[in-house]
Amino acid sequence: MPASRTALSERRAEATRAERRTPMKIFLYFGLLLILCGAFGFGYTYTADHRTAKSLSAYCKIDFQGSYDESGRVEGATLTMWDYRYSSAKPKPLVTISADGDAWDIDAIVKQEPPSYDLKEYSPETSLKNTNKFFLNVSPQLLPLLRKADEVRVKIRYDNGYSVDLPLNEPDLAYWKAQLY
Repeated sequence: MPASRTALSERRAEATRAERRTPMKIFLYFGLLLILCGAFGFGYTYTADHRTAKSLSAYCKIDFQGSYDESGRVEGATLTMWDYRYSSAKPKPLVTISADGDAWDIDAIVKQEPPSYDLKEYSPETSLKNTNKFFLNVSPQLLPLLRKADEVRVKIRYDNGYSVDLPLNEPDLAYWKAQLY
């Protein structure tokens, strides 16, 4: 009979040890799940912020408008760009516009709006992302170059060293030229 008591007490002791290990296993698996979710989230936001595009309008929202004097002649132009990013890096107030290789640095007015966390008005474009707005007056000296250009590139910069340098696609370039006549 003592052997069966020993076996019974060993089984009880093993069951007690298993019960003690269960919360530890749950804690361990939960921790691993959090690490995996964090790695996925970091990877997703990094690829969204460092996305590639073939043209400026494929990368961000742009609006280019010519301005005219009383006689209808072009006197200037404005460019507004909206870049939606997870990164909170501040945009630099300098935009470079290149027309067929001739680069012009233009001072821009920049504004960064924090992300919206309102799930009732969720938008995949703006929710959870910082909205970086660039507004600039295009120099009158640059307008003749833009009218004749075969390629126009726009470069924006951020304070963390990241920059975006992309060309206009053909429809956008044609639109810009139409705004300048």
